[in-house]
Amino acid sequence: MQRYFVPASQFDETTVTLLGDDAHHAARVMRMRSGDSFIVSDGAGREAIAKATSIATDCIEADIVEKLAGDREPAWQITIAQSLPKGDKMELIIQKGTEIGAYSFVPFESERMIVQYDAKKEAKRLERWQKIAKEAAEQAHRSRIPAIAKPASWKQLVGSIGEYDLVLFCYEEEGRSGSGPGLRDAVRPIAARPDAHVLVIVGPEGGFTDSEAADARSAGAVVVGLGKRILRTETAGLVALAALLYESGEMGGN
Repeated sequence: MQRYFVPASQFDETTVTLLGDDAHHAARVMRMRSGDSFIVSDGAGREAIAKATSIATDCIEADIVEKLAGDREPAWQITIAQSLPKGDKMELIIQKGTEIGAYSFVPFESERMIVQYDAKKEAKRLERWQKIAKEAAEQAHRSRIPAIAKPASWKQLVGSIGEYDLVLFCYEEEGRSGSGPGLRDAVRPIAARPDAHVLVIVGPEGGFTDSEAADARSAGAVVVGLGKRILRTETAGLVALAALLYESGEMGGN
């Protein structure tokens, strides 16, 4: 059954309205007809089955016929903090991270970042990222859309470390040496917490500097490796996210 996310203002106790791109997709692409059912969510956990009553290319009205539990979200709220990568890699990270189960994304600037950050393009880029997250959440049948923060400075990101129950700083040097805690050891303090908030910090194509690793460690982050292989920046966060969901029991792990 097709899923659509709509603003709460278009979704009340008895009816829902699809507008704009959603209405066009339903009417033209999915060829929805009066009486057809679909799933609707407000992107924050409230969802229901609706039955179309009026079809137009720019507006579809429907009645709510069944409220749903909206229980497909991971128990751990895992945020991926990603140093801004070049090209369209951030789009891939947001798309696949949303499908896997990321709670939110925090793009940030770091020392070895290759891309030149342009604040003037920020609004347009955020809009694009949010659209990708919405579409990926619909495809994955999630109950909510991950939030995407405005790009932060390194100082701002480090300053937020204390807001999380666990912060993992993914550092390739730690993976090579194998001297620090593994991911499984790092999550033990929160293993019994079903509502833990976790931050995963991933570096740019050029990796983190030793001083950035020291900053993160001093602020309370656990510096971890993700194995002895060197992962691309667009791969590392997704690997960590999947591993964390396994450790939380989301995928049948313990």
